[in-house]
Amino acid sequence: MTPKNQPLSGNAMPRFGGIASMMRLPVADSAQGLDAAFIGVPLDIGTSHRPGARFGPRQIRAESSLIRPYNMATGAAPFDTLQVADLGDVPINTYSLEKSLVIITAFYEPVLAANCIPLTLGGDHTIALPILRAMAAKHGPVALVHVDAHADVNADMFGERIAHGTPFRRAVEENLLDCHKVFQIGLRGSGYASDDFDWPRQQGFTLVPAHEVWYQSLAPLMAKIRAHIGTTPCYLSFDIDGIDPAYAGGTGTPEIGGLSVPQALEIIRGCHGLKLVGGDLVEVSPAYDTSGNTALLGANLLYEMLCVLPGVTRR
Repeated sequence: MTPKNQPLSGNAMPRFGGIASMMRLPVADSAQGLDAAFIGVPLDIGTSHRPGARFGPRQIRAESSLIRPYNMATGAAPFDTLQVADLGDVPINTYSLEKSLVIITAFYEPVLAANCIPLTLGGDHTIALPILRAMAAKHGPVALVHVDAHADVNADMFGERIAHGTPFRRAVEENLLDCHKVFQIGLRGSGYASDDFDWPRQQGFTLVPAHEVWYQSLAPLMAKIRAHIGTTPCYLSFDIDGIDPAYAGGTGTPEIGGLSVPQALEIIRGCHGLKLVGGDLVEVSPAYDTSGNTALLGANLLYEMLCVLPGVTRR
């Protein structure tokens, strides 16, 4: 039996030292033999306001050095049963959004062909579209749990069909999603018109605006979502701006009145039991939070995603 990779212990190397891979895991150049992998996509040329998410993967990896392998809250021990590594970054074309999408999909195809579940460090939310293209090519239209302040279903932005506000409109048009098993949680903010959220509802999406779940546990909601999605392959897409900027200010399009950190944990932990085939954590823009707290939160949420993947044991 091949020994399972383990995060480098803080007793073997100080946490401020060593190579800054995700959770200080080994860096691999192939998904062969891996059950799950962390992948960075340092792209932010799809942003519409504050840039800087291209630096998200690097900062998330740096802040992940504090995370230990065993989840004390849930008992999850992902490194006992899964072979996990960091596959590095997708070499996007920093001058072309269209070419970058092709590069991203091509990077993920062999990962999925190796039956490796990718967990992605963004990057802006544009990256969800090329990843979903690879997902649907393998699994067919997937269910989606989408945490975000914004629905990201714009018809276009400045006349462009590809941007960080359009990925899920394009995903519907390309038949990448099982639309009646799509849940968007945390939506809020001002809009251009009162019907801004009507289009996703018309496609069959279930919308959970942030103000409807203020001060509430989201565990009951996640139980309903699990029952509804069932055994359909499911993708988890988590925009850090779904969380209130009081906790995660390092992002490009912050909106007040968002989810709390415990609610974010309830959402991800509530995905335990779903047939998760991938996940992402996007829109961390480190320059707007020099404390590093937003990237630290992002790193921990990615770890929590790892902990709810199929096959992870709980001790």
